[in-house]
Amino acid sequence: MGPIYNFDSFLNIRESSMSSSIKSPRIAIVGLGFGAEFIPIYQRHADAQMAAICQRTESSLNEIGDRFGVEKRYTDYNEVLKDPDIDAVHINSPIPNHAEQTIAALKAGKHVACTVPMATSEEDCKTIVDLCNETGLHYMMMETVVYAREFLYMKELYDNGELGKLQFLKASHQQDMDGWPGYWPGLPPMHYATHCVGPVLGLGRNEAEYVSCFPSGTIREEMHDCYGSPFAVETTHIKFHNSDLSAQVYRSLFDVARQYRESFEVYGSKKAVEWPLIENNPLVVHTAKKPELEIPEEVECPDYGHLLPDEIAPFTQGGVYSGEEGEEHLSFTQGAGHGGSHPHLVHQFIELLRGEGEGYPNAVQSANITLCGILAHESAQKGGELVRLPDWSLSS
Repeated sequence: MGPIYNFDSFLNIRESSMSSSIKSPRIAIVGLGFGAEFIPIYQRHADAQMAAICQRTESSLNEIGDRFGVEKRYTDYNEVLKDPDIDAVHINSPIPNHAEQTIAALKAGKHVACTVPMATSEEDCKTIVDLCNETGLHYMMMETVVYAREFLYMKELYDNGELGKLQFLKASHQQDMDGWPGYWPGLPPMHYATHCVGPVLGLGRNEAEYVSCFPSGTIREEMHDCYGSPFAVETTHIKFHNSDLSAQVYRSLFDVARQYRESFEVYGSKKAVEWPLIENNPLVVHTAKKPELEIPEEVECPDYGHLLPDEIAPFTQGGVYSGEEGEEHLSFTQGAGHGGSHPHLVHQFIELLRGEGEGYPNAVQSANITLCGILAHESAQKGGELVRLPDWSLSS
């Protein structure tokens, strides 16, 4: 995709977008597989306008547009970016397109929400961060785990001081990607690591300073040449910046027997919380200084729909792909509906554009999370060598 605007236009965009709030942001959703899940949430959000949808396949575009009553439809992403009546794009395209489409949108003066990861290279992550700094435009990586109900429960305990001093964090994301299309076969595990890196950094809004990663096992030989990586599992230690904390995360994509699991464990001086080992099981909360057999307690995780506007709160319990017609999208059948995170993501992005929200993770934070995975794989290829994250990926 070539540039849409010349440099003079880009400078004008910078001046006009240094960051005035938008009372009722007009959103275009790009990519309607997983992305269709978000259409009714934006439609019901009182402060958002579901302005347009974009999909390359016209038949799918019209089917979804008719289903949800979205009139403005595009098969060409470039035309979306030329539309003056769109304030922001929510990108749900395949991973290889994330950076290209994000960069084009920022150059066109559009705010960006993008599904994970931010990009697939350090260079593209830096370009996105630089563009946000230069234009004042907003970027938010739509990381589901940091708005899942289990994470929000742990965040509530942390913010209330119930965990005590944080001592260690651990997370995993294990998934069988056989049957997924296109670019997935052979993908290095840590190249898609935001679901485990996001929560360990997000709980205390920390950032990674350096990583060390060790590989374990090998995937089927026919996938080795896809990305030049044979690794079945990659395990990474993350040293936090300006902190005494570190975290461990591990990731697998192929040839490892495991039910889908996004997990997060946090260990504090007063309490620890462990994500369930098996889907739909309770959380386990450990409380210090109790009699040994009373330390662990199973806790049913509450829902956090009450944090949302009433109109979109029901979407924490179900959505487009969770009804009687079947859970059509693999991200739902293997992702437990992402823990009710989708309406939280939408609300956070809208509040960010309205000048009233944090929009975590922003461009710098998203780069730091994404680069943990990219650089961890580099470390694995070098036998666990320490790899530092670039200074520009640190907020402080």
